[in-house]
Amino acid sequence: MKTIYLLAFLALPVLAQDGFRPLFDGKTLEGWEGDARLWSVRDGAIVGSTDHTKITHNTFLIYRKAQFKDFELHAEAKLRNHNSGIQIRSEALDDYVVRGYQADMAEGNWWGSIYDEKGTRGVMVNGWIGKAEKVVKKNDWNTVDVLCKGDNIQVRVNGLLTADLHDSLKLEGIIALQLHMGQPMEVSFRNIRIREIK
Repeated sequence: MKTIYLLAFLALPVLAQDGFRPLFDGKTLEGWEGDARLWSVRDGAIVGSTDHTKITHNTFLIYRKAQFKDFELHAEAKLRNHNSGIQIRSEALDDYVVRGYQADMAEGNWWGSIYDEKGTRGVMVNGWIGKAEKVVKKNDWNTVDVLCKGDNIQVRVNGLLTADLHDSLKLEGIIALQLHMGQPMEVSFRNIRIREIK
């Protein structure tokens, strides 16, 4: 009997044991909404590309199943070029536009920063200079971890704390992934998972 219980415990998925649950199933965009011309799933990752479609404003793939207040978010991101980011505690507007806090990333810049997307405050914390610039792997997968608890937002890139902000303008909202207007670009995300803090 003890052996049966042990085997059952070992069979539990890691995500269930550590309290995290996936926001992306690795196969489809189920639960996400965005411009279908720009977003797809390739090799177990969400891929956003403007290579064949010119956009006139920043556009987002929005997780529609829930809004989140206090949580830990984990994702892996690979940026081919240009600019992207992960929106947290944000607000969805029309035409797949999003407003709010962004864990920023850009080609040779801005990784690990917190940016006020479509707001008036711009870069709220520069997490690149002297921080993320030391650990980001160019054209490769990088981990992005975001902690939101109360008025505190923290961003870590490849395990390094790059931004620590106290701001209470918005304490709950959506999660979304960004494609930036401008030059043709591509960004990929995988292993997107969340643990809500009660």
